[in-house]
Amino acid sequence: MDTFALLPYPRSLVSLPGSFPISDHHFIAIDSPDPRKLFSSGKKIQESLNSQGIHHEIIAGCYAGEDQIDIILRILTDSALPPQGYQLEISPQGIVIESSTEAGIFYGACTLQQLLACSHAASLPCLMVNDWPDFPARGVMLDISRDKVYTLETLLSLVDKLASWKINQLQLYTEHTFAYRRHPDVWAKASPFTGEDILHLDAYCKERFIDLVPNQNSFGHMHRWFSHPNYYPLGELAGVKDQSWWGGGSFSLCPGDPRSLSLIKGLYDELLPHFSSHLFNVGCDETFDLGLGRSKDDCEARGKGRVYLDFLLKIYELVSSHNHTMQFWGDIITQYPDLVAELPRDSIALEWGYEASSPAAEHCEKFSTAGIPFYVCPGTSSWNSIAGRTDNALGNLRTAAQNGLKYGAIGFLNTDWGDNGHWQVLPVSYLGFAAGAASAWNYQADQTLELARALSLYGFQDHSFSLGQVAYDLGNVYQSVGFVPGNSSALFHILQMRFSEIREYADRIDPNSLNHVLEVIDQAVEPLALARSKAPDAALLMREFEQTARELRHACRRGMLAFGIGDQSPADLDLDLREIMIEYQNLWLARNRPGGLVDSLARFEKTRQDYVEAGN
Repeated sequence: MDTFALLPYPRSLVSLPGSFPISDHHFIAIDSPDPRKLFSSGKKIQESLNSQGIHHEIIAGCYAGEDQIDIILRILTDSALPPQGYQLEISPQGIVIESSTEAGIFYGACTLQQLLACSHAASLPCLMVNDWPDFPARGVMLDISRDKVYTLETLLSLVDKLASWKINQLQLYTEHTFAYRRHPDVWAKASPFTGEDILHLDAYCKERFIDLVPNQNSFGHMHRWFSHPNYYPLGELAGVKDQSWWGGGSFSLCPGDPRSLSLIKGLYDELLPHFSSHLFNVGCDETFDLGLGRSKDDCEARGKGRVYLDFLLKIYELVSSHNHTMQFWGDIITQYPDLVAELPRDSIALEWGYEASSPAAEHCEKFSTAGIPFYVCPGTSSWNSIAGRTDNALGNLRTAAQNGLKYGAIGFLNTDWGDNGHWQVLPVSYLGFAAGAASAWNYQADQTLELARALSLYGFQDHSFSLGQVAYDLGNVYQSVGFVPGNSSALFHILQMRFSEIREYADRIDPNSLNHVLEVIDQAVEPLALARSKAPDAALLMREFEQTARELRHACRRGMLAFGIGDQSPADLDLDLREIMIEYQNLWLARNRPGGLVDSLARFEKTRQDYVEAGN
């Protein structure tokens, strides 16, 4: 019986008799017309062997009967495997990885690397793996606009992790956090990614067979631009007194203003040359205020859907002029089914939904029927939660994969957002990244994946299997409260709401249940004491999970104080929160740039006001 917790699990793995002992100071041979294209794959294997004290040299060329070659990486021109597929054979004579593509060899090397990581031995059992992905495009999208902007070092490390899980697309969701040379006021306090950062990251991704796709929201979500005088006039609600949407102020560009398209054109002209990808995500989601201001008359005359589509088609023309394929969020156009068929057939719709119960099937069918290429876009369920929402994430990711396969999606984009201060630490999202990688590569095998075990091994380099279990169980604390709000957790809301707002939850939360939640949190973090991570950031990981648990505990005690139960005092909670904020700032700066930190901490300061006022 197979004992390997591989991530993602191969489509076919058959155990064979015998084993292969890997010798020291032998060779990894590249058998390919262009050996340089497989060098990164050879390096992955070489580094894994080095970590076990076995040293191999990478060479080009393979000669029959050469007994010092332990591992062969071979490109086959006549392979019957699907694109990105590979065959990995471990026999008593050696290890051979074959594929028709360089990417396939890389993914075979990733699987071998995991086999080496969990074998603890200088020999491997004989086996045969035949493997290929369900979805051609398997992506991760990171929010770098609300409010965290990761350091380049953080992203490079994360790229290595995602590549090892066979992720082949990365997007950085951008509203105002690229350093546009013509728009310095917009990003001045955001610690943005520079053009040089992107060029560096793009090259790094390319070596690992990841397509770094530019992502710039281009219609809605432009409110940070409108806070500056030069851009305020472009907003839908510029100069409009009567506003009937919940956010207040302009959120979207006015589509009828020619200056809106001129702005977008300038952004694209500067942004796109930094990327080697020919895809481009232009966003265009959640245009909440469209038709409530300057475009009201046009929307009433022609229909809001038509006005939206016409502006999207103008953006499509800009993207096409750069020889890029436009990706766009599909939430608006699916509200107007009659218009879906008018979308360009060479664009890609991004069907998103973040609950396990999201209506993915209904929306996927609309795009499939109209012949519009589309991705399914679930999420990690990390945002608005502090610790994640494990069960919802797994349900959401698997439902998206199931419906994507059913209706012919060409990609799977796993999103990780930062709404309301981006309070979750990055390792909280690893569980969702890992589960999404498993679903996108091999949906059927994902149903039986030992996720906590695999996450410990390949997310945290923890052979005690403790950190993966901690991440899994902390991510399910949200259910212990008894009330599960959509796209968020009750404890997150309690930590961000004022006392008067928390009390409005009284009909949905049993205040006495919060004592039980404290016990659940303590049980979830017990395995931290057993963790033996060998990751370079092992000490930081421990602090991040301890901080996550502390924030959850504080939310419980804050809720009890708001409801008038328990023995906690405002002064004690104020001291605890101030200490939380100090560690929060330290942890933020360990992985992220300083821009956005002030805005994120301000949400804690709002929470503190209740304690301060109670003490006066």
